[in-house]
Amino acid sequence: MRRSDIPSLDDLRAFETVARLGSVRAAAGELALTHGAVSRRVSKLAAELGMHLVEPDGRGLRLTPDGEKLADATGQAFGVIAGVLAEIRAASVPTPIILSCERSLAMRWLIPRLSGFQDRYPDIDVHLSTGGGALDFARDRVTLAIRRLDFPVDPEWTIIKLMPERVGPVMLPSLQARFESGDYVALGSRTRPNAWAAWLDAHPDVPRPRSTRLLDHHFLMTEATLGGLGIALAPQAIVADDVAHGRLMAPFGFDPDGSEYALIHPKQMAHTTGLPELREWLLSQG
Repeated sequence: MRRSDIPSLDDLRAFETVARLGSVRAAAGELALTHGAVSRRVSKLAAELGMHLVEPDGRGLRLTPDGEKLADATGQAFGVIAGVLAEIRAASVPTPIILSCERSLAMRWLIPRLSGFQDRYPDIDVHLSTGGGALDFARDRVTLAIRRLDFPVDPEWTIIKLMPERVGPVMLPSLQARFESGDYVALGSRTRPNAWAAWLDAHPDVPRPRSTRLLDHHFLMTEATLGGLGIALAPQAIVADDVAHGRLMAPFGFDPDGSEYALIHPKQMAHTTGLPELREWLLSQG
C-alpha cells in the first residue's frame, strides 16, 4: 500500500467522530475544533475519495452506504491504535507491588520498618493492603502477601517461611508485681480466644488471672496493654519494638506456638519490578 492511498488521518479522525456522534457540532466539541473546520475536513475527505460519505437528513445528517463502510473501518482502526498505545504506555510504567499483610502485623511490625526499604530502594513502588487468611491474588490484585499459616494453602502458591510465631505475656514494668500475685486482667485477641488457656497450661506455675478480656485485634490489645489495662499474651512480632525500647517487659520471653508467618505469591506470575528485592528485604527483617 502506497502512502498516497491513505487520506489524511486528521480528515479520517474528523469523519470517524462525526459518524460516531452523529453530529458535526458534537464532533467539533470532542475534537476541540470549530464547526466549520470539521465540516471542511469531512468534505475534503469525500472529495479526495471521490464518494459521498454523508447526506442531509432533515436538520441533521446521515451516512451514505459508502460512509457507513468507511465509518466502521475507521472506528475499528482507531480502536486498534488506541489499544496498542495503551499497552505501550502501561508497559513503560512500572507496576506497583501490592503487599498484603495482616492488620496487626502491618501496623505494629511492617509499617515501622517499611521506610527502611523505601530509603534503600526509592524507585520501587510498594502499596500496602491489609487482610488476613486466604486470598485470591488475581481478584484482590495482590502481588505478595504476608500471612500466618493457620489456614489451607493453595498448591499453586509459592510459600517462603518468614518467621515462626512466638507468644508470651507482656506488661508495663509497673504491673509486674500484680502479675506475679495473680491480681491482673489477662488481655487477649478474639482472633485467638484460647491462647491464654494454652499458654497457662504450658506454664502451670504462673498465677491465673482474676479475669480475661478479649479485644478485636492484637493491635488493640497492645494499645490496651500500653495503657495499663492488663497483661497481654502477645505475638513477639507485634510487641518487639515496645519490648526493645523498654515500654513493655516480657519476663517469660516468647515461646513458639507451632505456627509461622510466610511470604506468599503465585507460582505463575508476571515479572514485577522490585519483587525480588522486597522479598529478600522482608526475609532479612524476620
